[in-house]
Amino acid sequence: MSLPTEHPETEHPETEHPKTEPSTVLDGLDALLPLVRAAADDIERDRILPEPLVVRLAELNVFRLAAPRAAGGLGADAVTAFDVFERLGFADGSTGWCAMIGGATSVVLGYLPGSVAAELLADPRCVVAGVAAPAGRARVVEGGYRVTGRWPFASASPLATWLVVGCVVVPGDGAPTGGGAVNGGGTATVAQGAPQVVMAVLPRTEMSIHDTWDAVGLCGSSSHDISAEEVFVPAARTFSLTQPPATTHGRFPLLGFLSLDIGAVSLGIARAALDEFARLAAAKVNPLTGQQLAAKGSARIAYAESTAQYAAARTFLRGELARVWDLAAAQRPVETADRARLRLAVTTATTAAAEAVGRLYRAAGGTAVYRSSPMQRHFRDVNTAAQHALVHADSLELAGGALLGQDVNVARL
Repeated sequence: MSLPTEHPETEHPETEHPKTEPSTVLDGLDALLPLVRAAADDIERDRILPEPLVVRLAELNVFRLAAPRAAGGLGADAVTAFDVFERLGFADGSTGWCAMIGGATSVVLGYLPGSVAAELLADPRCVVAGVAAPAGRARVVEGGYRVTGRWPFASASPLATWLVVGCVVVPGDGAPTGGGAVNGGGTATVAQGAPQVVMAVLPRTEMSIHDTWDAVGLCGSSSHDISAEEVFVPAARTFSLTQPPATTHGRFPLLGFLSLDIGAVSLGIARAALDEFARLAAAKVNPLTGQQLAAKGSARIAYAESTAQYAAARTFLRGELARVWDLAAAQRPVETADRARLRLAVTTATTAAAEAVGRLYRAAGGTAVYRSSPMQRHFRDVNTAAQHALVHADSLELAGGALLGQDVNVARL
């Protein structure tokens, strides 16, 4: 399968603007966040976001935050996306996670022909989720592919209307070889040589969701396995990540954009833990001495260190997001070192958030272990987020190698 170098249909002019501006999403969250916090216990127990909350998030355009403006998305910049997902993570980790999955994944609609993206976004309840790992097979057939496979860790999959999955392309019966197209539609074909990967967009109704997410944290993220069996996907609903659109989002590192939101949600959880510890430190009193927790030297040190760690990591990440976004918006090269610093900032933010919350959890004492304590949920949620592959220790090795001028796989940045 060879990919065309230009895809006129996938162009999304950045001069077209919808009526809703990205900043209005942040304004709308003010009224929603108290409702999210109130629903946190139910979300954890039921392991899914309630549909009325999903509808409210959709009405705020959270799930189309990064989709192309010309197709009906908001085309939000990286810093705005960070601010939205951090605030939602502050209210509830699972809600922030599901919102960032839908909102960040909407960026891939820019890889589709404009008419196809607009068709998907015409549904006010449109939510795009999925798994990029090529765990499936896309068998070439007339007009597209037959997709089969099973993908784990498909967060927010029960909430989605469309699921994006990565597939290795395999020839079909009598399928031609040689040239062909993916990102612009046309006839899908297979080339000789190394395995090639295609991303396919499937209706959730044509996939199966397997209830596998019984996890210690982010319990309401519904990160189940999903599967497909010989589902036909027209070529117009497939694309290659190697052929980004000629837009700011296309020039911004895709893995950097998808991973930034893990850092954002993690920092939101850390901010919630800081607030909860401050509340607890004032309310918790030693029954023998009458001393507040806030009066203990160890509690003061823990709070100070966690506050500094959170603030430093947040400043580093937001700064890198703004810097790299400005490069992409100005159509200036985003070099390997820029990509490396961005991924380093994301991983640092996530790790720092987990360390800060862990320090506060320990300083809170036995009170924090009860299910009734928000602190234990923050601890479980942020450590679950830190297990994500995009912020694993491998990302530090990759970033360090790039910054040291070593040969690295730039595709992983």
